[in-house]
Amino acid sequence: MTTQYLQLRDGKIAYEESGSGPLVVCVPGMGDLRGEYRYLVPQIVAAGYRVVSMDLRGHGETSPSWPDYSVGAVGSDVLALIRSLDAGPAIVVGTSMAAGAAVWAAVGSPEWVARRVLLVPALPGAPPPQIILLYASLSIPPWGHSVGLSHFSSLFPTNPPQDYPEYSARLRANLRQPGRMEALQRMIFASKTASEERLSQVGVPALVIMGGKDRDFKDPEAEARWVAQRVHARYEMVPESGHYPHVEFPELVAPLVLAFLQELSAEVEQAYVA
Repeated sequence: MTTQYLQLRDGKIAYEESGSGPLVVCVPGMGDLRGEYRYLVPQIVAAGYRVVSMDLRGHGETSPSWPDYSVGAVGSDVLALIRSLDAGPAIVVGTSMAAGAAVWAAVGSPEWVARRVLLVPALPGAPPPQIILLYASLSIPPWGHSVGLSHFSSLFPTNPPQDYPEYSARLRANLRQPGRMEALQRMIFASKTASEERLSQVGVPALVIMGGKDRDFKDPEAEARWVAQRVHARYEMVPESGHYPHVEFPELVAPLVLAFLQELSAEVEQAYVA
């Protein structure tokens, strides 16, 4: 698919789109590319949706240098993209830190966000100590990149994707571009409190999906339950998955996401009839 760009005041957001129908915006997790959704997008498109996947600030084909890498800044990018497409309200799918951006966007402009799918949401304000140590090590030559990719491979404990060698090579190449590593390091230490502060204010329906073997959380199901309670959502576990259930087990995650999206379509139809 052809890369498109949204020009903002401080840089360009790269994105691609496919399909037609209600808008779904997919936002990848910190350190990853929009290709993270390569298994999920085709199934959502086939179900009759227009899907837009974007690169985060400093990542992929988006501009590398930004003054702000916080959750609120990423959330504002999501809203700017939805408005530019003039196709809202949209369903926002966010992974890890980007789930916090989805929360921020839904509270800030609920008229533009109809529903949220929060994949392995990392919503507390401070990153876990192991993540801080990981990203600190990335800047240490010559083995920093190897440490980062070793951690990345550990996020797929049961069923690594078949294209893992090729995809991890893309990640490595992107991180070696000027400014990318600095952007990633700034994002890990940027403020995440904006999403946690807004959790209880969200009235937009949400679905939380968590991997049962996600090593970023001491107790993944307890974390999923906590987030779901705070955002008045339900949660689903993918027991054998790590931090990327939609990549490890897309055949399990896609039906959960589509059933959630179809609930929205049913609600719209009922409102129209009424």
